[in-house]
Amino acid sequence: QVQLVESGGGLVQAGGSLRLSCAASGRTFSNYAMGWFRQAPRKEREFVVGISRTGGRINYADSVKGRFTISRDNAKNTVYLQMNSLKFEDTAVYYCAAAMAGVGVLTSAREYDYWGQGTQVTVSS
Repeated sequence: QVQLVESGGGLVQAGGSLRLSCAASGRTFSNYAMGWFRQAPRKEREFVVGISRTGGRINYADSVKGRFTISRDNAKNTVYLQMNSLKFEDTAVYYCAAAMAGVGVLTSAREYDYWGQGTQVTVSS
């Protein structure tokens, strides 16, 4: 079992930045590929970015490329999402997820085994 706790959400003006953190506990963090997803009101949960177990492979959704940066610190059991140049359409609940994986990056929610409770990000226009 892996427990995930997100933090760092909040209200920010368009063009601003936020940094989300996801702290993991319960199992060996470096065994898990990690991902960030988001869900806006009345919309499906969507993939934002995924990172491999070692951090050597990363895959971003086109909508966030060049603005968001994922990183992980396996010594601290934490994955981060730096979000810059935020737009109104980035408003959503952001979830981190973990999956026991090989060496790749996972982009489908169905592939993830554990989820955090989510943190709200609201971007005002």
